[in-house]
Formats: sequence, structure tokens, C-alpha cells
Amino acid sequence: MKAKLIQKNPGEPKRPDFILLVATIILVFFGLLMIYNASPVTSLRDFGDPTRLAGRQFMWAIGSFVLAGVVYKIPYKFWEKISPLIIVGSIVLLLAVFVPALTLNTYGASRWIGVGTFFSIQPSEFAKIAYIVYLAAFLSKKVKFWPFVILTSILVGILLLQRDLGTAIVISLTGTILYFLSGAPISQFLLLIPSGLLAGALFIFSESYRRERFFTFLNPTADKEGAAYHINQILIALGSGGWIGVGLGQSRQKYGYIPEVATDSIFAVIGNEIGFLGSLIFIGLLFLIVFRSFRIATNLPDKFGQLLASGIGIWIGLQVFINLAGMVALLPLTGVPLPFISYGGSSLLAVLLATAILLQLSKNVTRAKK
Repeated sequence: MKAKLIQKNPGEPKRPDFILLVATIILVFFGLLMIYNASPVTSLRDFGDPTRLAGRQFMWAIGSFVLAGVVYKIPYKFWEKISPLIIVGSIVLLLAVFVPALTLNTYGASRWIGVGTFFSIQPSEFAKIAYIVYLAAFLSKKVKFWPFVILTSILVGILLLQRDLGTAIVISLTGTILYFLSGAPISQFLLLIPSGLLAGALFIFSESYRRERFFTFLNPTADKEGAAYHINQILIALGSGGWIGVGLGQSRQKYGYIPEVATDSIFAVIGNEIGFLGSLIFIGLLFLIVFRSFRIATNLPDKFGQLLASGIGIWIGLQVFINLAGMVALLPLTGVPLPFISYGGSSLLAVLLATAILLQLSKNVTRAKK
């Protein structure tokens, strides 16, 4: 039987993807709870207030929901029209971190722009969504190899100057997958794989701290009190959580044992407190958002919308995978935040803006029914 396109009555209001909306809200509030659980020692050490980081993230969450609500109201075709301005603005912000008067240097890396005394943003988080929007607009009209390679190389090069290999990996992988979803020939894909692996190897071995992380990944038991301390503490936390966890708020590993406990390593506390079964539900919720993004993409009537929804889903899925794989020693630790969960206002705002675009896209789907 032939498939029929069932479309809503033009006068009937179209609703956003309810499952995506609910999953997003649950994850954001769960993230706030886990930051509150994980951050007291860090907050007390750095600010003299055990609730400081949780309070900051709560304020970021409120502001992010407001801005996401504004973005949700904007027709998604608008982003296609201004995509060149978005990518240029993103590159300008990425370069602004090298301006001494603006930059905030943390652990030897220049990745943040300071605005005032208590406010900072990380441009690389917004570069992810800017790159996806521009690439979706560009590839929906024409598939050209060298413009794609040049743009991606510019972004990755700036990120590597910021010593942000994790974001460079996320952007390059997201772009490559999106490029081939747009209809590029497989021969170019076969060319990019070895080129990407060679470039990755060069970047890893060009810096001593990257080499150290890589060799620690190969042998995490070699130096448990030195280079391998971080991953071993994470594995202890996850292992001691057992099937059902030690209970919310009851983790002991968060008390100064796990570095970056409220940011990149927050899953260690999650796994410790809610256990293996709770972690499976949590991970399932994250990948539910990825699944819904691809479902939206397959039902959109235009190529730009399809690539935009797919790109957002690829980005979130890759970032979840890279973060969690690092936590269980399947990949080296890269410093990539866990979407919706890790402490960081820029990361939360960027992913909620992307989700708002997805919700706007979901109002434009057409459904095929046999």
C-alpha cells in the first residue's frame, strides 16, 4: 500500500515534541541536583561557600530556559538565513579569548572570556551549535569538499591553540558525520579517516600532558598515585556504587578524591550514588534525546531542517559517548562535559538553545502513515 503524507490542518496549532521536552527538563533538574551533591568541597575550597557552584548553575539554568524559550519562538528557517553571520561571530568569539584584557586563563588554557567580575563564557560551547547551523545551511545547497575541510580546520586549529582537544574532536567528528549524511561520496570519507587519525596522533604526541593521558589510558594501573590517579578514583567511585548505589548525597568519593568532580567527572558521583541500574536509566534518558532528534530529522520536509536536527543529535550523542567512555576507561579523559549535567553555564546554555531549535523543528514535521 502506498504511503500517504498525513499533515495537520494548517489552522491547527502544531505542538513540539513532548517527549523531548520532558526528557530535557528532567535532565536539567537532575543535573542541578547532582551538582548540589557533588560540589560542596570544591565550592568551599574555592569560594568559602559550599553551595556557591550549585547556586551559580541554578541561575544559569533559569537564564538558559528563558533564552531557550525565545529561540523556540523563532522559525528555524531564520537560522539558515543568518548562518554566515553566526559562524563569523563564533570565530570572532573564539579568537577573543586570546585578547589579554578579556581572557581568563585556567590550568594553563585560555578558553573563557571574562565579563565583569563574576561572569564568564566559554565561546567553544557556542561554536558547536554555530558550526552545525552553518554546515546544515551550506550542505543543504551544495556538497563541496574543500570549503568543508577549510572551515573545519580553522575551527579545530583555534581550539587546539586554546588547548581544547576535546571540543576539537567533537566538532570534527560531528562535521564529518554530517558531511556524509548530506550525500558526499564515500571515497572522500575514506580519505578523511586516515587523515583524521594521523592528525589526532600528531596532536596527542605534540603535548606532554596529552601523551601522559594517552599512556595512562593504555595502562591505568601504572601510576595510581600520579598520572592515573584521576581515572582510578573514578573507577573506584563507579565500582563501589554497585547495582543500586550508595544513595543520593551519600558518595564519599566526592569529598576531595575525584578531580573536576562537578564538571567533566560528575558521572562518577552519579554512578556511585544511583548505581548501575540507575545509571542505565540516566544514560537511556540522554540517548532518548538523541533518538528524538533523529526522529524529528527523518520527518522534516526540507534538507536544511533534516541536517540541522541530525547535527544536533550527532553532537549531543558524541559528547555523551566521549564523556562516559572516558569515565569507564574506554577512551582517554578529554575534558568534554556531560550535556545537561556537568557544571558550566556556557555548556548548559548552548545545549538548551540547541534543544529549543529541535523543539521548533519538531513543530514542522510531516508524518507518513501506511
